[in-house]
Amino acid sequence: MIELEGLTKRYGEKVAVNHLTFTVRPGIVTGFLGPNGAGKSTTMRMMLGLDRPTAGDVRIDGQHYDHLKDPLKYIGALLDAKAMHGGRSAFNHLLCLAQSNGIPSSRVHEVLDTVGLTAVARKKAKGFSLGMGQRLGIAGALLGDPRILMFDEPVNGLDPEGIHWIRNLMKSLAAQGRTVFVSSHLMSEMALTADHLVVIGQGRLLADTSMADFIDQNSRSYVRIRSPQRERLLDVLHSAGITVVQAGAETLEVDGGKAERIGELAAQHHIVLHELSPQQASLEEAFMQLTAESVEYHAHSDTPPSAGLPAAPSPGPWGDGWKKD
Repeated sequence: MIELEGLTKRYGEKVAVNHLTFTVRPGIVTGFLGPNGAGKSTTMRMMLGLDRPTAGDVRIDGQHYDHLKDPLKYIGALLDAKAMHGGRSAFNHLLCLAQSNGIPSSRVHEVLDTVGLTAVARKKAKGFSLGMGQRLGIAGALLGDPRILMFDEPVNGLDPEGIHWIRNLMKSLAAQGRTVFVSSHLMSEMALTADHLVVIGQGRLLADTSMADFIDQNSRSYVRIRSPQRERLLDVLHSAGITVVQAGAETLEVDGGKAERIGELAAQHHIVLHELSPQQASLEEAFMQLTAESVEYHAHSDTPPSAGLPAAPSPGPWGDGWKKD
């Protein structure tokens, strides 16, 4: 369990984290969301004792991080996949971590196998692609078999197979009763992985709730209807006290979850329906709605094509493997 109480971090006049209080509980995957500059990385660094809070407190299983003996056995973290000595092999990088925390060398072989790097265990890390570096960082987080795991952008650089693997790994770790805390900007992945969400903006807590409740509270749900007997259907719905919005020449929308009631009314009056579909916003739409006032860096879509901005390069064919020399 990770417990934050009034956690605050100031850099001069800038308040990066503003009185954060929440608990990351075991047995579920907790997603950590926020716009760029929201204070997520600073918060995670304070959890690991890498930054000292200006005020407030953070505890790992009831203790401050710097009081933990052999901390890798309590909490494993991936914050920066590049945080390794490029001249060391994958095996030796993990062996150094293991020896510093009283972990047997046999565990190095186990985690290398878990993350799929056994075949390149003796290769120098400087030859690894971003995806392979991510796998090595995840191996380091798993090394002490900790009860708490923390991942910052864990799918960075992974190919589709790797993304599927890390998603299932995090779910499996939570199912074992471990505490899993993951930060990511990929909303589609977060929607598939997280059970609970903590959302911050400009250093302040905006939400601490389940995934389902977050989407429900920050988005519109409605039922979309299409029928060749549109006017008759409108009369029937109005008579039943159901408010209908005309969303197009052929489409009607009804706010709330009334699909069953609408279907029953249509059947009773022998009205043909071509569509009766409940609509729910995505996590991304709900997130954008909640954090609209907390975005620090705004991009503008009305930049003229003649501005001379360079086009982003297309990704190469190398995927989650060796980088091209």
